[in-house]
Amino acid sequence: MSESIADHTWALDPVHSEAEFSVRHMAVATFKGSFSSIEASLSETDGEISITGTVHPGDIVVKDENLFGHLQSPEFFDSEKYPDITFASTSVKRDGDNLEVEGNLTMKGVTEPVKATGEMHGPTEDAMGNTKVGVSLNTKVDRTIFGISWNAPLPKGGFAVSDEVKLSIELEFVAQ
Repeated sequence: MSESIADHTWALDPVHSEAEFSVRHMAVATFKGSFSSIEASLSETDGEISITGTVHPGDIVVKDENLFGHLQSPEFFDSEKYPDITFASTSVKRDGDNLEVEGNLTMKGVTEPVKATGEMHGPTEDAMGNTKVGVSLNTKVDRTIFGISWNAPLPKGGFAVSDEVKLSIELEFVAQ
């Protein structure tokens, strides 16, 4: 019989985990950013898998110091007032390696339901004898629903930043 998520207590491996976002910029290119630290949990109780996570807007990694400051402002994340972005699953469906997760995403004090798809691999043993699980999830959200609505019109139409933001999460957990 193979191991299940319920057979272990899981700790996030922060070195092998990341949370990224991407958004259409100036109507022509994709801008990407990430968070330098992630907190996440994985558990299974009575056959129900649960995934939670937190990132902090103050930990955003972007290539421009001025943009970093703008993202911290009330026009974007208002990180002084809202220091956390959180997710808590309400439903996790696993079919082999395929994963469908529904849950509540909270940004800037607004909580909205989101649905993500991806994969879950493991539990399996790594080369050092540690039991691990990997979770990859992708979704899209409308940032304006969360009160992140700053934008600037472009001279020939359109806006500087798309409302649609793609979120990509890669989590690696190790059994304790």
